[in-house]
Amino acid sequence: MWVWKSGQDKIKGVVVIVHGAGEHHGRYEWLKKQWLEAGFHVVLGDLPGQGRNPKHQGHVDHFSEYITTVGKWIDTARTFRLPYILFGHSLGGLVVIRTLQEKRLKPQAVVLSSPCLGLKVPPPEWLKKAVSPLNILAPRFRIPIKRQSENILATHNKEILEKDATDPLIVKKVSLRWYFELDQAMVKAFQQIDRFPHVPLFILQAGSDKIVDKHVVHQWFNELPLQYKLYKEWPGFYHEIFNEPERQKVFQYTLSKVNRFFS
Repeated sequence: MWVWKSGQDKIKGVVVIVHGAGEHHGRYEWLKKQWLEAGFHVVLGDLPGQGRNPKHQGHVDHFSEYITTVGKWIDTARTFRLPYILFGHSLGGLVVIRTLQEKRLKPQAVVLSSPCLGLKVPPPEWLKKAVSPLNILAPRFRIPIKRQSENILATHNKEILEKDATDPLIVKKVSLRWYFELDQAMVKAFQQIDRFPHVPLFILQAGSDKIVDKHVVHQWFNELPLQYKLYKEWPGFYHEIFNEPERQKVFQYTLSKVNRFFS
């Protein structure tokens, strides 16, 4: 975990950023800079099995490892005694959701970028049943992740794609246990939807997402009994909306919505 302090005269709050599957905190350099310039301190780290956490890369024994880790990041953010935002992308969005469902927390706002509440192309049920015994017998058996094929590109940004291709910290394989824990966490996000706190929620969803099923995301959003919530879809955008060529526009939109809660 790392902490960066904004150099602005007026500090509005703290942003805790939770990255997605297979990536790491270094891929959020641009976004971190935007929040710092907007007057927010930033707390950012690598999730278990990701980035600079070398132990069992691409694997967790239980999804609760993510919740525990993000809980520590939030504790650090709260030491500033300022209002804080939870920002989660993809898997990070699901982690934020499950953390808020499991812990008594009241962030000033929650921003979810293409949260992983359902996969665009999930494994068929027959395959899941066929390999489920291995989840017990060989939970750390890892399978390759397909990246940068035409069917699953995460962004149109060629510069980002070129960097990813040679990034040694990007996870290229995930374990069977990791997948089954992800699958169960998505189920629980719906089952425990009433446990999500009554805080302002902003979901920013890629319109042409090739990884997350946007219809499932919208379904979860519609079922939330919140006083203030906003769902914004970005037509034509791929999964990583904050890495798209139009990302400055996305951030400015997000900041304009969030700022009203940090006056």
